[in-house]
Amino acid sequence: MIIITGDLMIDQYGRTIDYMRVSITNRCNLRCIYCMPPGFSFPAGDPLSYQEILRICEAAVECGIRFIKITGGEPLLRDGCPAFIARLKKIAGIEKVTITTNGVLLTKHLDALLDAGLDGVNISLDSLDRERLKGITSFDVLESVMEAVYESVKQHINVKINAVLTGADQERVLLTPGMRREWKELVELARHVPLGVRFIEMMPIGYGRSFTGSGNDMLLDYLKAEYAGVERDEQRHGQGPAVYYTIPGFKGTVGFISAMSGRFCAVCNRIRLTADGFLKPCLCYKEGIDLKPMLQQDEEIKRGIEQAIAMKPYSHCFDRVQDAEEPHVLEQDPMIAIGG
Repeated sequence: MIIITGDLMIDQYGRTIDYMRVSITNRCNLRCIYCMPPGFSFPAGDPLSYQEILRICEAAVECGIRFIKITGGEPLLRDGCPAFIARLKKIAGIEKVTITTNGVLLTKHLDALLDAGLDGVNISLDSLDRERLKGITSFDVLESVMEAVYESVKQHINVKINAVLTGADQERVLLTPGMRREWKELVELARHVPLGVRFIEMMPIGYGRSFTGSGNDMLLDYLKAEYAGVERDEQRHGQGPAVYYTIPGFKGTVGFISAMSGRFCAVCNRIRLTADGFLKPCLCYKEGIDLKPMLQQDEEIKRGIEQAIAMKPYSHCFDRVQDAEEPHVLEQDPMIAIGG
């Protein structure tokens, strides 16, 4: 059962659902190793049209959604993305529209995105080591991504860096010179630049199950050992689950998104719309509602959204990913097909 009262949509566990991640394409110009399996081919089907996505967003706002995150694949690969965001911003009831991008095309589109009213940008950047980043993404992109980071900060838009540290889940690995340098270099971005550097734990979604990841609880301990005066930042930095920390002398902050060690399901406020119109109430599970057949009637779309919210589980089951009874309900698609 869900409750829609006034401007609020509350699920059966008392969580206010007000944040929707909207994928506008499942195509990407990079091939990050934990997102795309080897030999992955992009689906042949077309994504929803912008008009169809707008209809879903309008219905979602009537249900209580207030915050929209535009995702992909790489959303800036799709023609007309800034113009689409401008149309989203005109929907009464939407408070913020942000975008998550790998940054490669961001500088090219930044002025148009700002003119559209974009409220913030998340840039994926897993390493500041050029060769290491090339090994992760399959392309030499560090220079273009860093240009996008600095230009975005210069334009006074809210910038967050998203980093996934792969291949290290043991203390002895995290403290090797290479890995220590990697996470510390990312942290140091926040010393002189007013942005948020966030470390995201690897989740066993699709091909991501092939990789281990760094536990954020352990990384936080190392951060406190490395820097004096690290303190929890109680200021609200957005609508997501990141927990932020301040370091004396730093202009920016360091955040942790800890789906595995932190398990923030009890306060999860989001749903996800895939590029082909499938609404997922939880990233972990396959289940959801296909909104595409409902697009001719606004009331049908709203009912579909409400059905998805009613299906939203209390918690993910990533910790039971190896259990014999669980795989049949777990999401098998790679992240590129789900929406990052």
